Formats: sequence, C-alpha cells, structure tokens
Amino acid sequence: MPTPLPAVHHKKLNQLEATAICGNDISSSCLYVSALSIGFAGQYAWIALLIVAGLLYLFRKIYGEVVGALPLNGGAYNVLLNTTSKSNAAIAACLTILSYMATAVLSAGEGMNYLYLIAPIPHLPVLWATAGLLVFFLLLTSAGMSESAIVAVVIFIAHLISLTLLVLAGGWFVWQHGLTTLHLNYAQPVVGGSILVALFLGFSAAMLGISGFESSANFVEEQAPGVFLKTLRNMWLVVSFFNPVIALLAVAVVPLATVGEHQETLLSYLGEQTGGPWLATVISIDAVTVLSGAVLTSFVGVSGLIKRMALDRIWPQFFLKENSRGANYIILTIFFALCVSILAITQGELETLAGVYTISFLAVMAFFAIGNFLLKVKRGKLPRPVYAGVFSVFLALVGVLAGLYGNISKNPAYLVVFLQYFIPSALIVYAMLERIAILNLVLAGATSFYEGFRRAAISSQVTIRRLVHDLNKQEFVYFTKGDNVANLNKVMTYVEENEFTNRLKIVMLLRDDQAVPEGLLTDLNVLDRAYPNIHMEFVTRIGTFGPELIDELSQEWSIPKNFMFIGSPGDKFPYQISELGGVRLII
Repeated sequence: MPTPLPAVHHKKLNQLEATAICGNDISSSCLYVSALSIGFAGQYAWIALLIVAGLLYLFRKIYGEVVGALPLNGGAYNVLLNTTSKSNAAIAACLTILSYMATAVLSAGEGMNYLYLIAPIPHLPVLWATAGLLVFFLLLTSAGMSESAIVAVVIFIAHLISLTLLVLAGGWFVWQHGLTTLHLNYAQPVVGGSILVALFLGFSAAMLGISGFESSANFVEEQAPGVFLKTLRNMWLVVSFFNPVIALLAVAVVPLATVGEHQETLLSYLGEQTGGPWLATVISIDAVTVLSGAVLTSFVGVSGLIKRMALDRIWPQFFLKENSRGANYIILTIFFALCVSILAITQGELETLAGVYTISFLAVMAFFAIGNFLLKVKRGKLPRPVYAGVFSVFLALVGVLAGLYGNISKNPAYLVVFLQYFIPSALIVYAMLERIAILNLVLAGATSFYEGFRRAAISSQVTIRRLVHDLNKQEFVYFTKGDNVANLNKVMTYVEENEFTNRLKIVMLLRDDQAVPEGLLTDLNVLDRAYPNIHMEFVTRIGTFGPELIDELSQEWSIPKNFMFIGSPGDKFPYQISELGGVRLII
C-alpha cells in the first residue's frame, strides 16, 4: 500500500533557472529544425517557421490558463486527470513518454553528429556513439544526479550566445557578399509545385521547432509564484526569433542543393561559411552540450511522470523501487531499453526520428487544447491568471491537427514506427487500468479447469484473490460540503470506474455550531445500497479545509494525498490547487 510522505520544502526556481531548464529543451531544436524545414519548404522555410511561431503564441495562453488553474506537475496527464477519466489521462501520458523517447534518441544522435565534426572517433559509427551517450545518462541519472539549475543556466546562456554569434556572423556575411545566393535560391523551383504546398509541408516539419514547449508544465510545482507564465513567454521569444532568422540566413548563404548534404550539422556548416572554422567549432561544442542537456531532461522528465503514474496505480508499484541514491532505477532502465530499441528500428535516421517525435509531441499539444476546453466546461469557477478565448483555442487545435496530418501524409512510415510503440503502451495501460477485471477473468478460467488441474487451479485462485484484495484494500477519501445526491452519485461512479478500491471515506468538515444536513445521511444510505461493491464510511470532523488538515488526515489514515478527492472549488477558494499536495478534482 502506498504510504503518505511528509511534505518537503525546496527552494523554488526563479525565472532564469526555470527558463534555462525548459529552454535548453526547446531551443535545442534550433540546431536541426532549419535544415528540416528547408528540406520541405525550400526558400520559404523561414515563413513556415514564422507561422509556427504564431501558433505557439496561441498556445502561450492555452498553457497559461490550464496550468494556472491546475498548477501541478504532469502536463497533459495532470490536466486530463483532473477534468476527465484516468484512462484518458493515461493515454496522454503514453504520448508524452513516447515524445520523451524520441527526443532523447534524436538529441543524442544530433549531439554525436556535431561531436564528430570536432573530434571524429575512429572505427566507431555514430549509431554506436549515440547508444553510448544514452548509456552514460542512464548511469548518471541512476546515480541520483538530476538537472542542476546552475548548470542549466550556464548551458542556456552559452547556447544563446552561440546562436547570437551565428546570427551576427551570418548578417555580416550577407552584408559583405550581397544577396546573390538568396536570389539564386529564390529562382529555384518551389518545392511541391506551389508556395502553399511548400508552406504547408514546411509548417508541418517546422512544428518540431516548438517541441519542448510543454516541458515547463512538467515541473511547475518547483517554480516560484508567477514564474511559469514568464517561462512560456521566454521560450516563445527564443524560438520565434532564432528559428526563422537562422533559416533565412541559411537560404541567403548556402545554395539549397547543399543543405541536404549537411542536414545533420547545418548550423556548423553555416558557421564555417560565415565566420570560419572557429565559429563552426563553437557551434559544434554548443550543440553537443545543449543536446546532451535535452537527453538528460528526457531521463529526468520521464522518471517523474512514470513515478506519478505509479503512485496513481496505473503502472505497477515495483516501478517505485529506488536504489541507494534515491533514483527509480527500474523506470530509468526500461526507458533506456525503449530508447535503444527505437534507435535500432530507425537506425538513427534524423527524419524518421523527427517524424515520430513530432507526431507524439503534436498529439500531446492537441490533448492540451482539448484539456483547455474541458477546463472551461467542467472547472469554470477555478481561478486562473490568464484566459484563452474559445476561438483562439479552436484555431490552435486546428493548427496542431493540420501539422499532425502534414507529418503523417508526407511520410506514412513515420506513423507505422509511432504506432509500433504507442499501441503496445496503450494496451499495457489499458490492461493495468482493467487488471481487476482481467484477474477475475483469469480466476473464472482457473475455476473451470478439469479435475486433473485442480491443485494448480486452487493455487492460482488463492494468488489471484490475494492480488485483487491487495488492490482493493487501498482507501480513498472524498471531502463533501453537503453535496446533493446527484453530485455524490458522480463521485461514486468516478471511483467505481477509475480506481481500484472498495473502500471510500466521505468526509464532511463542520464548524463547532454546525450540524450534518438532514438529507445527507439519507442520500448516503441510498448510495450505499446502490453501490454494494464499495464500502462507504461517513466521517465528520471539526475543522477547516486546507493544506494543514490534509497533511494531518493523510498521516493519520495512511492515505496518500493523491487518493483524496474534492469537487471543483469556486473563485473564492483561498488556496491554490498545488498547495493541497496532489488532492484531485473529480466533479
């Protein structure tokens, strides 16, 4: 049974630290998105990247509203967990995990390609070097070493300086040599036969340039108040400036026919053409550093997400095992194995990895937009710092779906690789969510064995009954304000459909002079008869709802806070949802 942990207070991240951690993730895409978008949009790639920047501007408010109303770690998983069913949230989590897988392999592969420009390793293929880098970060994170805010800040600032040097050198080169190359490139035939087709294909490929925008939502609880919205703004500014400008400079300096030859290391090649070998070396060193930082982000991020899912009893409890350094080594090892397998299937091919990454990432963004709609409908009274208009959310969702369609249509093979991982993970999640029904089905099958298997059948029955009992004995809590029978019925339905339990405490907090509403006990008796599989216990306590009371009850009853539920609070609620330690909204 999960046991509640005492609250631990850490120093909150400031704007620079938080921006650096998520900025290293999203800004690492600057190293390869220009080459990808030029490959599909040619000379119009920079316009496609500007369109993507406009779409990302819409998502600033979408993320700001959702995470501002529900400031808890977990990203899309957390949003859907608090607005819809656990199964829907689990699917979003699967997509997020796949996104982490693809970004780890893509970033490691790109980092090794840039490293080979500086110091090629004899007789060691890039594919094996990529696998070696993944092994390094498996060992590093297993040793309990996660991202340091100071290191992240140093990497981020150095990365911005390197990109700025590249832009300045490119601008000076164009000033000195004129626009001859730019004119020649614009005289080339348009990719796809028309500007609109080129822009659509380039837009679809350029969506990779905003991957990582969701990373700030995955550690919002570690950020100081007001920092989250600033991280969204800062990330938007970085990619909205550097991605289009670098693509435009590439078109002005490098012949389009040459871009394909240097797709994996275009920025270093651009630096060599505009500033000389020293700038190419600077860009390569920066690329190795920031891309390695993105690999570390993937290991740390996926560990936190899967741990949260295991605490919610979606994944097996043995995933929570820690080594002596406090690292969830089973989660990290499984993630490493998945990364190596996708590396082997794609053979480290940049475009295929980028396609898988983009499909999973865009699906997560689409879930975020859908979660925003659900938040408006189901949690309309929750206070939020910003509000995204319904039309802007709809436009953003259409844009993401268009990018998703574009990536799939230009190469259906990407979808095949994506589904090879998504379908098994979704089936495993579904099996975990329905494991009591599956165990009961197995139990029924064991009971039907003929006499020759009687002893084995009896043994399996005992084992399965023990497993079902262990799952169901976990107690859950719902705090009621004297809800009407309709709301309480929603609570019972949610618990029955989404949680493994047959025990539920209905808790009502009273003032000294307050009595239990007359009709509440009658309603509870009716529900108790209507849900015979759930043992309901009604508890009254004198006190005021808040973080201190939740801590007290969690310790007293040995019930984790994420197994405690409340209805959606109103705009006068005195606490942030994040202050309640993981208490979930279910109605």
